[in-house]
Amino acid sequence: MSLLVYVIVYLAVTVFISAVLYRFLKYIRNPMHLRWELYPVPHEGKRASYGGSYMEEVDWWEKPREKSRITELKAMTQEILLLKAVWENNRPLWYLTYPFHLGLYLTGAFIALVGVGAIAQLAGVAIGPITALTRLVGLAGFILGLIGAAGLFCKRLTDPGMREYSSFGHFFNLALFIITIGVGILTCLFVDPAFNMARAFAASLISFNLAPIESPLFLVQILLASLLIAYIPLTHMSHFFMKYFLYHDIRWGDEPTVDSPAIQAKIGTVLNYPVTWAAPHIAGHGKNTWAEVATFNPAAEPETEKE
Repeated sequence: MSLLVYVIVYLAVTVFISAVLYRFLKYIRNPMHLRWELYPVPHEGKRASYGGSYMEEVDWWEKPREKSRITELKAMTQEILLLKAVWENNRPLWYLTYPFHLGLYLTGAFIALVGVGAIAQLAGVAIGPITALTRLVGLAGFILGLIGAAGLFCKRLTDPGMREYSSFGHFFNLALFIITIGVGILTCLFVDPAFNMARAFAASLISFNLAPIESPLFLVQILLASLLIAYIPLTHMSHFFMKYFLYHDIRWGDEPTVDSPAIQAKIGTVLNYPVTWAAPHIAGHGKNTWAEVATFNPAAEPETEKE
């Protein structure tokens, strides 16, 4: 049974990496997205404070483009670490989703610490400080994650607004987190309080010295964690690594088409796609390509033949 568990863990990690790479490649190969042109854009620097754009400059196309990576990094840091947008737009939800996300961040740090401790253990290095930090971060991550997941599950179930837009997948995902984290807490309390067993298991994975797993509860925890690792990038929860594209390439994408043959080529490709929409305001004019749709003015009066 232990050997099967190790195989499942290796497969889970393989599925995770493969799914992440697949989503990256799929996004890169997608057609050009529809520009949002929403401001403020953080990389505008000082202009971002009032929603300005480089286009407000006279003859902007003749001037070098300046971007502020500092303000961009600041905005991303606030969004990732503090969920600023949720805080500003849905404060009641923030009180539940922030503990959940913070718990996931700490759990990720916990896994990294377990890995570092396992490597140090294999190298014969003392791991006293790592052990203490691992226990602190792990427990904090588990508790916050459980509180957040349970709170979000209840809110989706009881809040009329959220219930209307909650699918089975939302409840299943949260339930999987609740069960997995709950088993992790039980394992920590009754089987592996200092995470020595977790470090030993990680060391076995790294060294391919597949030692037997003695605790049934720890075995269940590993199986659940493996399922979660493989499952996350296959669902909408993949936003945790796709957010870079969603922000930089879509929400903040404001590159000018002037003197940009690459962007112009992408636009040309998209405009030559066939029109498949059934909406009357699009399909009702007998247009075959989006270029024809874009250059057609339905409000214009038809030309009359000259006598």
